[in-house]
Amino acid sequence: MKRLFASLSLAAVLGMGAPACALADAQEQHDLYIDAMRSLSEGRQNDASEALTRMIQQEPQHAGAWLDLAIIQCELGHAAEAEQLFRTIETRFAPPPVIVEVINKLRTQGCKGWEPRVNMSVAIARGVDSNVNQGASNPNFTFGTGESQFTLELLPEYLPRSDHYTALSADYIRDLNANGTIGFLQARLQQNDTLSAYNTSSLAAGVEHPLRLGTWSARGTGVLAALGLGGRLYQRQAQLQMRLTPPLPLPSTLQFSMLGGLSRMEYATLTGYNSNTWELRGLLTYRTSETQAQASAGYLVDRGSTLRPGGDRTGWFNNLGVRTQLPYDFTGELAWTRQTWEAESFYSPGLIDVKRRQETQVLRGVLSYPLSPYQTVNFELRGVRNAENISLFQYNSRQIQVNWQWHNF
Repeated sequence: MKRLFASLSLAAVLGMGAPACALADAQEQHDLYIDAMRSLSEGRQNDASEALTRMIQQEPQHAGAWLDLAIIQCELGHAAEAEQLFRTIETRFAPPPVIVEVINKLRTQGCKGWEPRVNMSVAIARGVDSNVNQGASNPNFTFGTGESQFTLELLPEYLPRSDHYTALSADYIRDLNANGTIGFLQARLQQNDTLSAYNTSSLAAGVEHPLRLGTWSARGTGVLAALGLGGRLYQRQAQLQMRLTPPLPLPSTLQFSMLGGLSRMEYATLTGYNSNTWELRGLLTYRTSETQAQASAGYLVDRGSTLRPGGDRTGWFNNLGVRTQLPYDFTGELAWTRQTWEAESFYSPGLIDVKRRQETQVLRGVLSYPLSPYQTVNFELRGVRNAENISLFQYNSRQIQVNWQWHNF
């Protein structure tokens, strides 16, 4: 319905009534109308209704605002208010036949009220991972400093071990109200054929709410998650994020946003590794009917306990990704991420007298094909390169995966 609102508004303005720019306060009315359309695009129907109500109070001859407000009231289930607005449009503006047809269709259907959208998807995957245990790339490791240095050869269980796996996932997203708030659940389970100690699972639940801060668009998100490893609880996470989009004079295909967030991580089986991570990131998004692309860069600050090896750390995060339509109904996706960390102190004084520096790069490619309107098969390649100045933690891995996905949208 969001696109319908904008289309009807344009048709109404062109075919019904005088343009608002004829008035002295045209800019304020224009801003109200734009704010209403943005609210609709973000799912904030109540906010859009309030903006349009203020607008028609200032400019009673803006037929497009009357029509959009009537449709919103009908969508929210306010039948009496919608009917009153429909009658005002018919008597005041003498609408053309196409608008009369829309009004009559809405009357026939009835104003059933707001109904939440529910999006669901499930997927099953089969794949192979060249390094399930994130085994070290270098089989030898040197301890100590100066004349006390000695080199050891790592045991086989600390070297890369490959395995095939089966993965199941499910996502559930639901509107919580008519003003754009959504709730979501995500579940993941990955079982290895032989290396069961590295089986993973996760469960996440969150809420997301859009809002306006003056002329800025904003979206706040809160998430709680639990991760399991080898059949036991491994980590608990809590995250808060706020995404701000300023009203920059960019082409319609581009959008720039800023994201700030705080994450709390607690480890169930490790002592001294709990941490709080602050993030500030900029995002540039490009979107057309066939292609979506995003680039981001951000600064990270990770504050841990005094017991954590290496102490606090800082880092950078970079991301590039593109998704586009390809010939013969295929869709292609390519993404690259890079994250760096640098510790403030030696990892283990007297044993590993090095400040840990980590650089992790992930390259991911996906080729998708729709089997039906609600089923998709995906072929995915993923490569991970974790480069560190402490060779014990260096690792590389490659994954190949095929999955089938069902979704109701």
